[in-house]
Amino acid sequence: MRPVHQKSIAIVVSALLLPAGVPAQPPSPAKKLVLTIDTIMRGPGLVGYEPTEVRWSGDGERIYFRWKQPTDPIEHELDTYVVNRNGSDLHKLTDQEAALAPPVFGDRSRDHKRMVYARNGDIYLYDYSNDRCRQITKTADAESNPRFTRDGNHISFTRANNLYVMSLEDGSLVQMTDIRAAGAGGAAGAPAAGGRGGGGGQGQGGGRGAGRGVDSDEQKGTESQEHMKTEERQLLEILRDRAELKKEQDERRKKENPRKPFTLQARQTATNLQLSPDEKFVTATISEAGEGTKNTIVPNYVTDSVYTEDIPGRTKVGDRQPRVRIAILNVETGEVKWVDHGQREKPPEGAVKTEIPREGGEGRPPRPPTERERDVQLLQPVWSEDGSKAVLYARSADNKDRWILAVDPATGKTRVLVDLHDDAWVDGPGAFTLGWMKNDRDVYFQSEKTGYSQLYTVAFDGGEPKALTSGKWEIDRAELSQDKSRFFLTTSEADPGERQFYETSSDGGARTRITSEPGNHNVSISHDERWLADIYSYTNKPPEIYVQENRPGAAARKLTTSPASEFFTYPWLDVPIVTFPARDGATLRARFYKPANFKKGGPAVIFVHGAGYLQNVHRWWSSYFHEYMFHHLLMERGYEVLDIDYRGSAGYGRDWRTAIFRHMGGKDLDDQVDGAKWLVSQQGVDPKRIGIYGGSYGGFITLMAMFTQPDVFAAGAALRPVSDWAQYNHGYTSNILNVPQSDPEAYRQSSPIYFAQNLKGALLICHGMVDTNVQFQDTVLLVQRLIELHKENWELAVYPVENHGFVQPSSWADEYKRILHLFDTKLK
Repeated sequence: MRPVHQKSIAIVVSALLLPAGVPAQPPSPAKKLVLTIDTIMRGPGLVGYEPTEVRWSGDGERIYFRWKQPTDPIEHELDTYVVNRNGSDLHKLTDQEAALAPPVFGDRSRDHKRMVYARNGDIYLYDYSNDRCRQITKTADAESNPRFTRDGNHISFTRANNLYVMSLEDGSLVQMTDIRAAGAGGAAGAPAAGGRGGGGGQGQGGGRGAGRGVDSDEQKGTESQEHMKTEERQLLEILRDRAELKKEQDERRKKENPRKPFTLQARQTATNLQLSPDEKFVTATISEAGEGTKNTIVPNYVTDSVYTEDIPGRTKVGDRQPRVRIAILNVETGEVKWVDHGQREKPPEGAVKTEIPREGGEGRPPRPPTERERDVQLLQPVWSEDGSKAVLYARSADNKDRWILAVDPATGKTRVLVDLHDDAWVDGPGAFTLGWMKNDRDVYFQSEKTGYSQLYTVAFDGGEPKALTSGKWEIDRAELSQDKSRFFLTTSEADPGERQFYETSSDGGARTRITSEPGNHNVSISHDERWLADIYSYTNKPPEIYVQENRPGAAARKLTTSPASEFFTYPWLDVPIVTFPARDGATLRARFYKPANFKKGGPAVIFVHGAGYLQNVHRWWSSYFHEYMFHHLLMERGYEVLDIDYRGSAGYGRDWRTAIFRHMGGKDLDDQVDGAKWLVSQQGVDPKRIGIYGGSYGGFITLMAMFTQPDVFAAGAALRPVSDWAQYNHGYTSNILNVPQSDPEAYRQSSPIYFAQNLKGALLICHGMVDTNVQFQDTVLLVQRLIELHKENWELAVYPVENHGFVQPSSWADEYKRILHLFDTKLK
């Protein structure tokens, strides 16, 4: 499976692989591609759509996946395709055929022969032994989260926020919980907050009408209303008889069904209901919205109604976040136990001491504030295969601590198996990996304990974790084989810029590399674990599906061809990866685009990838393929281009990841400046003719570069940029900068809006107006600041129909024509 030179790919091969109903490419050679902004910004219309959601038939003969053709309309959803393992009969399924295809996600039976899953609010069962699909429910209510019970003959699922168990043999249905919304009262089956209404199906726990009966928990009225009720009951015999009848019915119902209802409090919702393997308990995630929180809104100006409409937004960093706990409900009694994570913290500095009064009015000495429960978020338990044990992940609200806890479902008490701490924040590849080993005595997990995400096990009974892997590389994904004797790993062991597929014993030890070609391998394993469906790509080769045997050195067969035929007529660059030193001694990696005819004293552009924690210096097809092609156009115009994996980028371990803690725009910006100096000293670039651009986090870095390094960068294009981190979301920002009310210095030194007065070079700002991620408000506030500073060397381009990731080729083209014009006028 060696990288193929695009010029050697025959158009006839592409035509043979096209599905029925899709016009084949003409047999004559495609017209040679000429790079223009409009051509490049066709995006997937040129480079094709990546195959996704790959899965196997039960017999391992067919591969199903989601895909569409480059000629399909942008708004058209991905279709479901199937191809034989030998590459024959590639075709698109009809909607009816796609509905019967193997599922993408679901819960597997213990023997791995069946999967139960939800689709469009109903439950389905897929049998891999005969590759057939069976619909289990067809109701007006929405069913979700189906799972097999331990015996494999029943399934549990959620309906109207209560958990039910259904027999796969006779269809009998049992309601296992009675969760009610705040103030709902009502009979068993009344929907909790977030449900679609309605009760259970037939069987124990109520029929179709459950939840619609007389309210057994009579609601109290005002004092005057209660007085009137009492008077009328004493006066009218029929009301007395009704009250007695209702009392008798309530007592009979409680005797027949002694389960105590669990009534949620205001602002609480119940989700992720899960039945324990012994069917004695149900765990539920209970979220309680923060009091006094306020969500943002995003105005949408281009609408079908022709009126401006509001898109609901999110909270901002530092706002009170939902409290997330785990409730354990006893199936028989309805009794609720709360999982006690056991984590306490000292009171904040300056907390007021409490004076305790004595009898007779004399006061005792003030008592110092006591420890309080720490704000900890809990994830759902993971049960051992024998059903006797459960573990779960817990994380502190500030994300500086995570724990793996053993939990006793009968009491809710926990004990710590693993304590993970980071002075910055706990994260990294596989940060929430958690599962049981074959013996049901040990659990496995991933940790950055050594500075790189590696695989560990720990005994349920306690003790020190055992490392199964080690090295200065990362595990992206770890998956146990069906018999739990082996781990399948995807790692960067071969090179930081590659992801290869390995196999290793579940006891640890040497790893056997299965895939061979440099690049990225995203592998889906067949049910018998003999075959691999591999979404493989290289630097200048978009992702395609390949198939090979699951053994080292096996030959791979290419099954799909995604790009338009003209894509292959251009000599796309296998971009060299270069290294150069940073000012603090670290070694930086970068993609380097250099024109063959570059002349000393020429211009250069630095591209800054987005997301912060993302890797773009690698040997696989970049998610920034628009920019990859744009850089070819810049080369044709005489620019050198440098694309750096700066501090904070993924793929280089914990220290690289956390180097931006409390100061975004610190070391990550230093790396861009050091890249500019390398271009000048080693590549002959004119120091007065260097530009910078990027989107999202890259847009933020561009602003920081233009505002804090005005003598380094002559021009910059900031796309959908963050201008003030206090405006961004909580989950991402609080990890890196803490919260603004407790660490205002981190926000001031990290937010470009505080440095706008230093702008000297030419700045272009581009932003989609319906951006629900980095909201347009960020740019509005920055623009007002620039106006107040009397700055004139900036421009703003807005895109009324675009969210954070642009979709329309016309928007992409307009944006990049403006970027090109900026660089051509200011750098050339």
